[in-house]
Amino acid sequence: MASILGTSSSIALLHSPRYSSSSIPSLSLATGKIFRHKSYKEIGLHGIKGKSQFSVASVATEVNSVEQVQKIASKESQRPVYPFSAIVGQDEMKLCLLLNVIDPKIGGVMIMGDRGTGKSTTVRSLVDLLPEIKVVAGDPYNSDPEDPEFMGVEVRERVIKGEQLQVVFSKINMVDLPLGATEDRVCGTIDIEKALTEGVKAFEPGLLAKANRGILYVDEVNLLDDHLVDVLLDSAASGWNTVEREGISIAHPARFILIGSGNPEEGELRPQLLDRFGMHAQVGTVRDAELRVKIVEERSRFDKNPKEFRDSYNAEQEKLQQQISSARSFLSSVQIDRDLKIKISKVCAELNVDGLRGDIVTNRAAKALAALKQRDKVSAEDIATVIPNCLRHRLRKDPLESIDSGLVIIEKFYEVFT
Repeated sequence: MASILGTSSSIALLHSPRYSSSSIPSLSLATGKIFRHKSYKEIGLHGIKGKSQFSVASVATEVNSVEQVQKIASKESQRPVYPFSAIVGQDEMKLCLLLNVIDPKIGGVMIMGDRGTGKSTTVRSLVDLLPEIKVVAGDPYNSDPEDPEFMGVEVRERVIKGEQLQVVFSKINMVDLPLGATEDRVCGTIDIEKALTEGVKAFEPGLLAKANRGILYVDEVNLLDDHLVDVLLDSAASGWNTVEREGISIAHPARFILIGSGNPEEGELRPQLLDRFGMHAQVGTVRDAELRVKIVEERSRFDKNPKEFRDSYNAEQEKLQQQISSARSFLSSVQIDRDLKIKISKVCAELNVDGLRGDIVTNRAAKALAALKQRDKVSAEDIATVIPNCLRHRLRKDPLESIDSGLVIIEKFYEVFT
């Protein structure tokens, strides 16, 4: 369904001090040991089934049937994706991904592990589970019709003028960032000739525009060129991507869940980028022979007949989709006691974690986990489950230390919490 939404609430927000013109980038044309807590396997999958709805302010219209047919044809022609529910083991990685889908403000996941441990397969399998969101029809930045923070400049200007926006539901995007991508491909390009001769702000959006309000995935992120790392750092810090060329500047929102994967043997990640990831998951090669056989058999089934294999997991996939949708709706009602917040900060302080990002992410991840379990209060067990993933990559490294950082964190957790 497509609909026409009223814009009075958005206009009010845009005229508030928080969204004053001085605080929002403008579009200008100027010439001048891995810790595995038992709770990973105890998370229930009993979400409340619900449908995303929004009120229609005036006239509702059907989406063009031709467009629907094209969407279906496009989906069927795509390469089959391995079902998330069929991933065997790797519970820590799967949980980190789910928590970020429930609360994108956690800040993404860095997944490090051996080659052939299913990192890329698991991330790409997340596509089927991503919920639908409201977007402004035809907007290249997937602008939110109600939240000015997630609006492109043109959409914001239309709202201020009082125009009505056509709104559609769309799946959250997952965009792959290739290692060899150019800066123009990532950030977008400006048509200088058209801008100077016709006075038109001609901009070809890049991958960051497509990833807005979605997921940006970088495989082998530790091999990414430094100039692209700088671009990601800037966007992650500001939530905006700004392209400048020949005195012409264009900005658009670039708020995305950053997911990276890599093999530690191929090089370390720059500390500035590593700190931008909300959570850190470690994956290892499965050593149990029975489990390895099961993984091989499941993969063989998928390769032999992908459609039949995916159909066999339909029920589990739908169940998990419902749980995620329910958790996203339930998240705002989850509370965490002040006593638990103080203990989280005490753990961070005693571990000498720099800054406050570790405190913030741990609080958010614990609340997302409680929402996933359909509880309105965070427990100490929720914190114990997520805190190693939230702090592991933020500890100062001691080259002489042989103990896993996850164990150091959980030992400190029990010392403080008990």
